[in-house]
Amino acid sequence: MSAQHHNPGADAPPDPRRWLALFVLLIANFMNLIDVTIVNVALPSMRDGLGATDSQIEWVIAAYILAFALGLLPFGRLGDIVGRTTLFLWGVAGFTAASALCGLAPNIEFLIAARVIQGLAGAMMTPQVLAIATVTFPPHERSQAFSLFGLSAGLASVCGPILGGVLISANLFGLDWQPIFLVNIPIGIAAVVAGWFLIPRLPGHATLRNDYVGIGLFGLGIMAVVFPIVEGRAYGWPLWAFAMIAAGVILLVAFVLWTRNRAATGASQLLNFDLITNKQFMFGAFVVTVFASGIPGMFMVISLLLQGGFDFTPLESGLTNTPFSVGVLIASGIAARFGANFLRFRLAAAGALLSFGIAWLHFYIAGVTDSIDHWAFLPPLLIAGIGLGLGFSSLFQLVLANVPPRDAGAGSGALQAFQQVGGALGVAIIGQIFFSNLGDTFASGGTPHAAFAGASSLALWYVVGSFALVLLLSPFFKGPGRGHGQGAPVQPVLVEA
Repeated sequence: MSAQHHNPGADAPPDPRRWLALFVLLIANFMNLIDVTIVNVALPSMRDGLGATDSQIEWVIAAYILAFALGLLPFGRLGDIVGRTTLFLWGVAGFTAASALCGLAPNIEFLIAARVIQGLAGAMMTPQVLAIATVTFPPHERSQAFSLFGLSAGLASVCGPILGGVLISANLFGLDWQPIFLVNIPIGIAAVVAGWFLIPRLPGHATLRNDYVGIGLFGLGIMAVVFPIVEGRAYGWPLWAFAMIAAGVILLVAFVLWTRNRAATGASQLLNFDLITNKQFMFGAFVVTVFASGIPGMFMVISLLLQGGFDFTPLESGLTNTPFSVGVLIASGIAARFGANFLRFRLAAAGALLSFGIAWLHFYIAGVTDSIDHWAFLPPLLIAGIGLGLGFSSLFQLVLANVPPRDAGAGSGALQAFQQVGGALGVAIIGQIFFSNLGDTFASGGTPHAAFAGASSLALWYVVGSFALVLLLSPFFKGPGRGHGQGAPVQPVLVEA
């Protein structure tokens, strides 16, 4: 017998299957989160095995992040329309199918297209997870249930790089990097089957509508900005690249004007216009974008440095990156004990720790010659990981503290979208710095060691600068730095590690 339709009410007893249903949600969520962290370890193997160009390797990461970012808001609303359980199951099924396509990709173009589908499916699944848990659990059990999401996110961040290294190094059936995607297939199928029987059916609201014009304007605007940043270097920065960026800005302005018009007529909006006109929210969204822009590109560069420049195995590369994930996990547990206290101080401390840790890593890499010591990565990455774990929760709480309760759900979803857009922009910018310098060094006759070390250390300056900017901007958040912020719980969304 499949799960029955569930219409929660104030006096309804909690669903007896709620903890089993939560386990299914956690499994699907873990599969999505671990995929975020596992891919970077495989980038050099993908580059060699598929004969990918520099920009194509960037797109393996950026395509997923961008599709995920652009899908979060519209799929969040679509869950309200068709039912969150239904969309969750479709999302898991789509993610599983897209993982199979990624693992069986015959060329890099096919892989990038499959990563787009995978990102969209992840965006279909993710907004429903906390919404289902919120409705399924009574108030007195929610904090315990939500804490498990944080635990699963931390475990995914630690397991991802190591699991990726193990799977690639094992070279199962001669498949090289492909098992990092294929491993999702049995997990996804099990999650769909179990979810069908265990997760309560949450009815949709057919009278609601999605803002499809807004989706198109926002998506095209972001794509028009990111695409030339990734591809412009390969084509020698032609005029069309700058024209596309200008067109992207115009499309984003048109999106704001369109949203204002929708708000004036009382129609649904992709991003609530009240949030767009909330100066503190938009300031916070900018800081979230900057904060999230450093890490995905940084780990792309580190993986290419270790494996491409110094012949590390994928497993050795994954283990070298692990201290960062451990730092995130440790700091997330510590930050949870502070609740909503000392938010501005915690954000400033996070910016300082991240800037210091990445600057330390920069100076070490800049000084390497013929060999590199993986133990030298442990202290700076651990410090930076503690900074990230300390910073994300405090940053989201600071921003949402300036959002009215009626807009809290939309605000948390929008911040996750800005986080992912920041990650995609960071990959594009850091990739531009790294690959340009790498090519110039090779063209001038530099050795692989010198080329990769020089390009990596230069690219890390962007990461240092982004977190230093967060440190400088942290005092400008309004509202109490100590106290309880408002807002809905925020689903943990990992950065690439």
